[in-house]
Amino acid sequence: MAYRPATQLVHGGQFRTEFGETTEPLFLTSGFVYDNAEQAEATFKGEIAHYQYSRFGNPTVTMLETRLALLEGAEACRTTATGMAALHASLLCHLKTGDRVVASRALFGSCHWVVSNLLPRYGIQYEFVDGGDLAQWKAALARPTAMVLLETPSNPMLDILDLPAISELSHQAGALVVVDNVFATPLLQKPLQLGADIVIYSCTKHIDGQGRVLGGAVLGTKKYIEDTLVPFIRNTGPAISPFNAWMLLKGLETLALRVNAATLSAESVANFLAGKPGMKRVLYPTRQDHPQHELAMKQMSGGSTMVAIEVEGGKDAAFRFMNAFKLIAISNNLGDSKSLATHPATTTHSKLSAEDRAQLGITDGAIRLSIGLEDVEDLKDDLSAALAAI
Repeated sequence: MAYRPATQLVHGGQFRTEFGETTEPLFLTSGFVYDNAEQAEATFKGEIAHYQYSRFGNPTVTMLETRLALLEGAEACRTTATGMAALHASLLCHLKTGDRVVASRALFGSCHWVVSNLLPRYGIQYEFVDGGDLAQWKAALARPTAMVLLETPSNPMLDILDLPAISELSHQAGALVVVDNVFATPLLQKPLQLGADIVIYSCTKHIDGQGRVLGGAVLGTKKYIEDTLVPFIRNTGPAISPFNAWMLLKGLETLALRVNAATLSAESVANFLAGKPGMKRVLYPTRQDHPQHELAMKQMSGGSTMVAIEVEGGKDAAFRFMNAFKLIAISNNLGDSKSLATHPATTTHSKLSAEDRAQLGITDGAIRLSIGLEDVEDLKDDLSAALAAI
């Protein structure tokens, strides 16, 4: 039976052992045993299905991957130790020397590094484009391309990219489209339905949602996952631990409750901050003044838990603003039950040049807010006090 998302988040992919446990069983084991040597041989030949080693697969991990695939509407999923391991594996499993990658310039700092520093070491060409400029995409994709990488909404300034248009141009160039969907979560945006081929997540963020464990996920067609990604993961080893997978399964049970509540609060916070003295700009997808508001409303069912702001007065003012918080914590994480604030120019995107940050709108006064589950009026009080400090 095809259950709705909230039900899939609780029951998807679950199986019970002969003991009939209520919660998902945690198989905290590195290896598995065989009934006989013949069974082991047949397993390694691929003639029968049997768990071999937790780097290759584990029942708890399988439950997580099945649940994520059901939620995303993907044919298959493989999880990894971290979100960056998911990004790295999703690209390197497919690319080879001489290939070409086109990427949106607005990427998380580590993703930007992988494209601009790591790929060239293997003889893989890259080109960055301004994600919102379809003319730049068209020009860049006029040449054969192996993969396209983008985020929408982007980290940290919430740029919205036209997934159907970019996917069509990418496929004409022979490229697979990889979308980092962390900000939107699988609840608020479905990239595969909008033309993307591969979706990646840092499960550390909303999927865990409580700052406990690391994890990543790659979702796509069964052919890509099993024929291209799985051999890479098996042999390079970015495996998620069964314990982390179990924690992420428990996180999924409350994902809809957390994301929906935090999204409502984020929109309220964005509206509250807009136009306040000391506030230079507020970016939130559902606000009419967001540059890609109409596109966001076509692609997303909600604005997400993230708010991007810029305060007057640059870095000094931004630091005074953040240091005045009593409730909101300063952290480079996001998607947590607790509200968090980040100064991207000096943390997550500090390795980018000043010129690159300027192109992305990451000014010294820019702050990324990840809204959590606190009472929204308490958050507004905290923000009001912070505004008074600047």
